[in-house]
Amino acid sequence: MTLRNLPTAGSSDSQTSEDQARGRLITPPTTHSSAPMSALGNGGTIGEVIRQTGQPMGETLGMERQPGALTLSEDDRRVLAVWASDCAERTLSLFEAQAPSDTRPRDAIDGLRAFARGEMRIGKVRALSAQAHAAARETGDPAAVAAARAAGQAAGVAHMAAHARGAAAYAAKAAGLAAPHDPTAVDDEVRWQQSHTSPTVRDVLRRLPAPTRPRACLGR
Repeated sequence: MTLRNLPTAGSSDSQTSEDQARGRLITPPTTHSSAPMSALGNGGTIGEVIRQTGQPMGETLGMERQPGALTLSEDDRRVLAVWASDCAERTLSLFEAQAPSDTRPRDAIDGLRAFARGEMRIGKVRALSAQAHAAARETGDPAAVAAARAAGQAAGVAHMAAHARGAAAYAAKAAGLAAPHDPTAVDDEVRWQQSHTSPTVRDVLRRLPAPTRPRACLGR
């Protein structure tokens, strides 16, 4: 369900893409929204979360300290699951262009949608999340890596609501890396995420605690 065609970053531009994305993503994207936060709750702007995408597995993002507050209820996680899936699927084509036979990130997104419908158990979706992150480690294109991470983070919502932040952040990062010469690419993706955040999703996101301060910046 890619709503905007994103160019795939070529290998010769990989470092340039990474460097330019780094400059844009360190500062939270500006927005014309009147909401007091992007879509991520309690001051947790997408830019704030993007600064925390340096964890090797894309799994922690400062989420381990308050498991109750970050997990929320299963009903809440089902609400976030659809939005996180939509965010991640936006940039999935960037990974598939680099690894067309690797279905692990798509399987992770499909698994999360099944969880949202009550058709797949949490443990199974969590395993699919790990597989999507494994796929990210096996590709060399920075935009493809971020897109696979977005899928892995999205599937993580089945067991921890706060992973929805990671799905949105990595999708925005992927969009920026795929269009290194477009200074609006990240902002455009963030605005799409905001505009597709329903009042119910926004209410759940607001109940998440603010992200902790990052320990690393913009890793794979």
